[in-house]
Amino acid sequence: MSTLRGIVSLLLLTLTTLLWGLPLLLMTLVKLVTPGHRLRLAVLKLLNAIALNWIGLNLWWMRHWLKPNLEIEIPEGLSRRQGWLVLSNHRSWTDIFVLFFALHRRIPMPRFFLKRQLIWVPIVGLAWWALEYPFMRRMTAEQRARHPHLARRDQEATERMCRRAHEMPIAIFNFVEGTRFTAAKQAAQASPYRHLLRPRAGGVAQVLNLLGDQLAGIIDVTLYYDNPNPSFWGYLCGREGRIVMQTRVLPVADWMHDGNYQDNASDKERFHSWINALWQQKDERLSRF
Repeated sequence: MSTLRGIVSLLLLTLTTLLWGLPLLLMTLVKLVTPGHRLRLAVLKLLNAIALNWIGLNLWWMRHWLKPNLEIEIPEGLSRRQGWLVLSNHRSWTDIFVLFFALHRRIPMPRFFLKRQLIWVPIVGLAWWALEYPFMRRMTAEQRARHPHLARRDQEATERMCRRAHEMPIAIFNFVEGTRFTAAKQAAQASPYRHLLRPRAGGVAQVLNLLGDQLAGIIDVTLYYDNPNPSFWGYLCGREGRIVMQTRVLPVADWMHDGNYQDNASDKERFHSWINALWQQKDERLSRF
């Protein structure tokens, strides 16, 4: 029965994507041929509206068909007219929809850092490109040192997103670990945390440095699954069990946007200390479950 539920859920997700994919494709073509910065910005706002409707429709059928067992904290003081940085641990593709359940239309249109390979996903990859999501390379410190020009392209993608945030409020979502948590990955990187991978500070530091004075705050999200090995397919089948989302809003300190993470060793050390302490607190919250 759960497999049948999963097949129906996958069909519903496909139908909603096709339903809103056609107008999105048309507006993407319009954006490509639209002259002038202001007109392209107006087209981008229409693309945002299409994407928000796609999200809302999916949340509607998931709420009524899957009836997920969610325990969600929604922080006070959120606004769609202000920019936000959302930091979260990462367990499953389901995380994205749990975040949407809590934050959809309470903060601006979300932007995620995406792996470059995802641009080839049919319809959705084109949507992410048209919505100006930054596509990043998954590189180790050694790879960045060997190929600094590729690392610089990732920085430029983040800079483009942040420049757009000066023209319209956006919410930047960052799964700071860079990949989904598994016990094998935890062991491979010798993570000091019981329930988390090591956080990657560079992208967060760059966003805060470029955009910190434009952000209303940092939304710190901790996701917990009763299922020790959650999966998006299990969620679509309605067998994922309880999912808990704890949130809190943190202020953007002056040193976060006044410092120089890339070139100043003391600024880099201060930022690493801050994000490691944040992850330690998150790990302790997860341990209490």
